[in-house]
Order: sequence, then structure tokens, then C-alpha cells
Amino acid sequence: MRRGLLALSLLSVLGLVACGKTETAEKFINTDLTGLPYGKEFTLTDQNGKTRTLQDFKGRAVVLFFGYTQCPDVCPTTMFDMAKVMTQLGPLSDKVQVLFVTVDPERDTQALLAAYVPNFDKRFLGLYGDAAATAKVAKEFKVFYQKSAGSTPENYSMDHTAASYVFDPEGRIRLYVQYGQKPEAIVHDLKILLK
Repeated sequence: MRRGLLALSLLSVLGLVACGKTETAEKFINTDLTGLPYGKEFTLTDQNGKTRTLQDFKGRAVVLFFGYTQCPDVCPTTMFDMAKVMTQLGPLSDKVQVLFVTVDPERDTQALLAAYVPNFDKRFLGLYGDAAATAKVAKEFKVFYQKSAGSTPENYSMDHTAASYVFDPEGRIRLYVQYGQKPEAIVHDLKILLK
């Protein structure tokens, strides 16, 4: 009888433990890239002339977007959406760094990035490098970009990957955010990463 009660008690405890384990943690809305073997580092210059690497932003979640200042639609829309994300995060926004990496180093000078990027949010940073540095970081992040001819040689556009990468405060790549994702979905995922 005692053994039966002991076994029943043990099963009850194990049942409670099992129930606790089946509770699912919050799930990301965006694509989970945890453990991805690429997208680990970059070395570029920011709009203030300072050399930057991913390690500079340790302790903050980082949203990394590749674009260019002459972009007519995708880039400003993404930047506006990220500004909305920062507003919706409230005080948590101080733990997030948005980085805009230009894929058009020919036109996107330090001065142009300094005039363009902070218009969306004064905390956002624009990053650039020469052609070789741009190619290197694009390769590291598997980002596509290429020049598309315009009506004049100076009036070209850039075709490029239209998505963002998100890193956790430890500097690990965690999420892929497709273009057009609602700010609320990005806020949801950033809150998980900042817990």
C-alpha cells in the first residue's frame, strides 16, 4: 500500500514537471536564424567617421538593413517602419541599435549618410565602406546587390536584398525580417530577445 502511494506521488510530481516542460516559450514571428553559420561580423565606417564592428553594439539588439539613400521605396519604407518599431518599444528602444548598410558606396558618402539616416531616428547609424568592404560584408551576410542602369550613368538604381537581420544582445544572429513585415511583429520579437 505504501509503495503504491509512493509511486502515485512520484507520478504526480513527474506529471507536474512534465506539464511545466510542455509550456512553450514565446515564439518568434519572424524567421528564426539561431545558429546560422554566417553573418557573424563586419568592419565598416559609420556616418560620423568611426570604424564599427558588430562587437561595438554588444548589450543591445541590432537590426541590420542593407540599402541605399537614392532608393525610391523599399529603403525609406523599411527605415520608417523601424522608426515606428522604436516608438512602439518605448524605453526598451534604448537597447536596440538600427544599422543601415549602404550597398551604393559610389554615391553614399559619409556626409550623405549623416544627412539621410538620422532623419528616421537620431539613434540610427549609417555604415559604409569602399567597394571591396561592401562586397565583403554582402558576402558575409549573403546579401545580393547590383547596379541597374538608369537614364544616365549617374542615375542608376541598385537592386538588392530587401530584408533585415536581427542580432541578440550577445551579438548572435537570430532573425531574418522580410521586407514589409509589420512593425508590431518586429516589436514582438525584439521584446523576446531583450528579456
